[in-house]
Amino acid sequence: MSPCFAIIRICYVRMARSATSLPLCRLLEIKPTYAMTKILSAIICCLCLLIGGGFSAARASAAELDKIIAVVEDDVIMQSELDQLVEKARSEIRKRGSEPPPSYVLERQGIERLILQKIQVQLAARTGIKVTEDALDKAIKDIARKNNLSDDKFREILASEGYDFNVFREDIRQEILLSRLRREEVDKRVQVSDREVENYLTNQAGGASNDGEYQVSHILIAIPSGATESEQRRAREKAEQALERLNSGEPFRQVAVSMSDASDALDGGELGWRKLSEIPSLFADVVRNYQVDQTSGVITSSGGYHIVRLTGKRSEDAVMLEQTHARHILINTSGDTRDSDAIARLRQLRDRIEGGEDFASVAKTHSDDRASALQGGDLGWVSKGQMVPEFEEVMTSSPIGELSQPFHSDFGWHILQVLERRKYDGTAEVKTAKAREAIMQRKREEAFQEWQHRLRDEAYVELRTAKD
Repeated sequence: MSPCFAIIRICYVRMARSATSLPLCRLLEIKPTYAMTKILSAIICCLCLLIGGGFSAARASAAELDKIIAVVEDDVIMQSELDQLVEKARSEIRKRGSEPPPSYVLERQGIERLILQKIQVQLAARTGIKVTEDALDKAIKDIARKNNLSDDKFREILASEGYDFNVFREDIRQEILLSRLRREEVDKRVQVSDREVENYLTNQAGGASNDGEYQVSHILIAIPSGATESEQRRAREKAEQALERLNSGEPFRQVAVSMSDASDALDGGELGWRKLSEIPSLFADVVRNYQVDQTSGVITSSGGYHIVRLTGKRSEDAVMLEQTHARHILINTSGDTRDSDAIARLRQLRDRIEGGEDFASVAKTHSDDRASALQGGDLGWVSKGQMVPEFEEVMTSSPIGELSQPFHSDFGWHILQVLERRKYDGTAEVKTAKAREAIMQRKREEAFQEWQHRLRDEAYVELRTAKD
């Protein structure tokens, strides 16, 4: 974007938001009108073009082709931004083997997505959330590594798909930014009680149909806040039209893209594989006993009208865990103790144990992990993932009965001894952990949707029509 165009963009937003603050209007005691702001905007535009006369005609004409299509708080959405998002969505839909809906449908979905993004990016800036260059570099490297690609090969693939690396980089920055904002504003505030977990497990045990995971798709026809009866009626009619299209055999994804008001509309309304407790409670009970590919009727909520389809179901098998029974002695180096002193001390203790002293007695006297020291250093049965990686690596590789050499973790220096290993039916523990996570995920999703809806309602948003 040229410097002149950037000035125009800033001035235009400020005038749209605060026309009464124009110094000239206050001086002359004139109440500014919308037409006046447009005229002043044009004057500024002309001045900027005169100042920037050194720019080439081609660049100027390119700037003229772009235009503001929405004012969102202190920022704007440009036509080029919407065009890029629509083209990307159209490409993704074709890759999935579907025919994209008309451009105006994608534009409607796209503008709402951009509005929410703009609101959240500005909120992140106000709350001080940032993404450092180092964090961004690491995230991009992680993406390449997970796809088994070198940095250069990753860039080549992006270029072959017409994805400019700098644009990709900024897209990832925004994704990280919005993810951190969501974590701070929504996820951290959601709690799951033990009673909720117990109730979930009780309900799950009540019928085999609750076992496993469900793949669900969803269409939302939203009702605006403070909607009139006629607006509610039109929304209901639109939902019934969507249902008719589905019942006539039209693909769910296609109807969702063209009609849904949900944030996942451009993804075909897919919610992915979820436990019942992760599915919004409004229609979890609806799909509980559905057959695959069965579609609901119109479901009413305070936020609008919903249609859901169960697109897949899979069962959950017993979970066998590999567990290790181990004990350890820890020397903490967070104080005045140096690493070399901790290592020397552990070697002495190791020699004493190998010389015949009881491990438990030595641990009770010398270990800085007081919780386990009271148990003679005994950690009990440990499953994979419960310990920090450095500890788990040594524990996994140590033969039963042998004392390890001193090794380091974030907690300090350790020696450990593996007492036994076993295969353990951890289905109950895993189910409890999954239940907690499933409930957390559902509650976070519901809280996130409510939070987005509130942000959208409270934000200043002005859509620009072609004549503007």
